[in-house]
Amino acid sequence: MDQSGPLVAVVDDDASVRESLPDLLHEFGYTVRAFSSAEAFIASDCVADTRCLIADIAMPGMSGFDMMLALTALGHDIPTIFMTGHADDDLRRRLMESDAVISLFKPFSEEVLLEAMEVALGQR
Repeated sequence: MDQSGPLVAVVDDDASVRESLPDLLHEFGYTVRAFSSAEAFIASDCVADTRCLIADIAMPGMSGFDMMLALTALGHDIPTIFMTGHADDDLRRRLMESDAVISLFKPFSEEVLLEAMEVALGQR
């Protein structure tokens, strides 16, 4: 694993996202690990080293939102960027009340993602 930049974890059940997003983030100097589920990320050996988490909200099993709550309960306060293609008023309210750094509604641009990364990593 390339250790050139901060470790970013991408958690999404969509294989195309798990392939394309890490490639993009590598281009901008980030070290990236991708996971197909919240459970797989929580069970991994990189939780403590993760500096930013990019997670889909709607996944089979544990949702991205529930994953963030579980990580917080375990003592891990990881800046989180949520991605979703399904936004209703209740979800928007829950996200605004949460500790998530930002929520991106699919599709989003490369520029929007990079701005969110800078905020999450305290570079803005």
